[in-house]
Amino acid sequence: MAVLQIEGNRLVRSFDDETLWIEPWGANSLRVRATHRSRMEDVDWALLKPPAAHAAELEIDGQTASIRHGELSARINSEGWLCFVDARGQVLLEEYWRDRRDMSRFTSPLNLAGREFQPGTGSGSYQITQRFEAYAGEKIFGLGQYQDPHLDKKGSLLELAHRNAQCSVPFALSNRGYGLLWNNPAVGRVTFGKNLSEWSVRSTLQLDYWVTAGNTPAQIEEQYAAVTGTVPMMPEYGLGFIQCKLRYRNQGELLDAAREHKRRALPIDMIVADFFHWTLQGEWKFDPIDWPDVEAMVAELHSLGIELMVSIWPTVDTRSENFREMLEKGYLLRADRGLRINMNWMGETIFFDPTHPGARAFVWSKVKKNYYDKGIKLFWLDEAEPEFGKYDFDLYRYHLGPALEVTNLYPVVYAQTFYDGLTAAGETQVVSLVRAAWAGSQRYGALVWSGDVHSSFRSLRDQLAAGLSISLAGIPWWTTDIGGFHGGDPDDPAFRELLIRWFQWGAFCPVFRLHGDRIPQKPLAEPYRGGVRQFSSGADNEVWCYGEQAYPILVRYLRLREALRPYIREQMRAAHERGTPIMRPLFYDFPADPSAWESEDAYLFGPDILVAPVLHEHARERQVYLPEGAGWTHVWSDHSYAGGQTISIAAPLEEIPIFLRDGAAVHWPRL
Repeated sequence: MAVLQIEGNRLVRSFDDETLWIEPWGANSLRVRATHRSRMEDVDWALLKPPAAHAAELEIDGQTASIRHGELSARINSEGWLCFVDARGQVLLEEYWRDRRDMSRFTSPLNLAGREFQPGTGSGSYQITQRFEAYAGEKIFGLGQYQDPHLDKKGSLLELAHRNAQCSVPFALSNRGYGLLWNNPAVGRVTFGKNLSEWSVRSTLQLDYWVTAGNTPAQIEEQYAAVTGTVPMMPEYGLGFIQCKLRYRNQGELLDAAREHKRRALPIDMIVADFFHWTLQGEWKFDPIDWPDVEAMVAELHSLGIELMVSIWPTVDTRSENFREMLEKGYLLRADRGLRINMNWMGETIFFDPTHPGARAFVWSKVKKNYYDKGIKLFWLDEAEPEFGKYDFDLYRYHLGPALEVTNLYPVVYAQTFYDGLTAAGETQVVSLVRAAWAGSQRYGALVWSGDVHSSFRSLRDQLAAGLSISLAGIPWWTTDIGGFHGGDPDDPAFRELLIRWFQWGAFCPVFRLHGDRIPQKPLAEPYRGGVRQFSSGADNEVWCYGEQAYPILVRYLRLREALRPYIREQMRAAHERGTPIMRPLFYDFPADPSAWESEDAYLFGPDILVAPVLHEHARERQVYLPEGAGWTHVWSDHSYAGGQTISIAAPLEEIPIFLRDGAAVHWPRL
């Protein structure tokens, strides 16, 4: 017989070796933990400690129990399985279980548990599987960034792990009126099937997830942001245009690009010194041969009104000046077997271990001396997954534990390294460009980009779904490499069309940034320097490099983005204060419109601007669904349309279809 107890605001059930905790955690929200170990681990992962909450309503009735907190209740049946219901008593989510005692459904010999713990032989960890019922008509959104075109994740199998261009941020938003955070950084997968939904991880110590209920997607998102954190306020230089390419090879090249932007009177807020500007990986400093006077460079850029961002890699070359000390102090990742080398590209390297507080402090001390003290406060945290040479997660071990159990935390604590350092130095508005994220990354100023994606229209379509999905997963600062990263010849008419369409869309992403490895690459005059391999650069990637037809189009959108700065600033404020996604699907603002839940190729940029990117080669018109509940004005023709209908709209090469909501609090510029 199970033992049910009330411990303060927490409902506890014990049976055999399982202990189950359910407790209020934020408005209309409950946290569920379960363990088969002797004690529950006291670690909150993505969750912040909630403010003092109103007492939950708890009740025990024999072998059943319930806990209610605001609009969400959890019920435990006599067999120990959970069901979550809203304030009206409607089931939102229920554990999936099938065994001989399941008389409410049917007598079944399957013996499937809603919560399944399989102990690892000879270890204290478990492979855990959590099963939930599937529901006809359910739509599931969020989950982070995956390289597919599907906004609705129902029917998807998703890896719970980071890779280059993949960010697992395990928060799911359902059209049934709930959100679920899988509060576990272990490697695993989630499947949203027709017959059941299943979360599983390969190695962990306990089960941990969080559920919230709300009447609208906005309410659910804001409750989620309240318990995982919101982004800082975006600094002014994050509202405009960011220029970068595959490496400015030296100080002169970078300054020439900045000066040319100003000579042409083109808006620009930031320019980037990308990777391999350094001496060796893990030394975190400019190579003085190519960058002879960093302070003077930064001073000139500031005089032009431009901030400098520099690329940081977490890799430490075995030949670097910091390697021996970091090794001796335990600041580097370990390997449980085989060679202790994580990557062998451009040198044999090991990732620093940001789960170790000492490693975070050590890396920041080097960055502060070599960058921040020279006037640089913006950092591009590349390789943040981290990008193992082989994604065999069972090989690696962190200060905090085996990679199988904790590796998804890497981008969070990597960003925290710089956030803590910058705030300690007196900075109040921190933003770092990071190539991965997990739940909670946003509170450390993480601006995520979608990784090294291909230069193609197919990839462009994937990025739209990726951006909307990661925004709903609680990461509102997001961007892409405009034009894609891999490939793209500036002299190729087909690529110029792609670049124009991507650039037009980029102007209506939270952050507007041009980047890519353009072809052909520039040859190196000096392939090796002091025995160290040098890295080349791609072809030119400034807006004036794409021909006479493209240039005025690109300039138009540069100026448009600049003119929309007041509106964008307010959207950044909403993200900071409430966790509101800056770009979001149509259903976010129009949840009562069933057709808005079906739309996957258009979105809202803030509450008032509807964006319908051109996602196919040679397309010069497209269909756009306008949500019911508002009127809409096409900005290029001034034609007004009633909501609740699909229209065909012209999309000549120089125009991305844009509509303003009636009564919009935005002044549309005529450029």
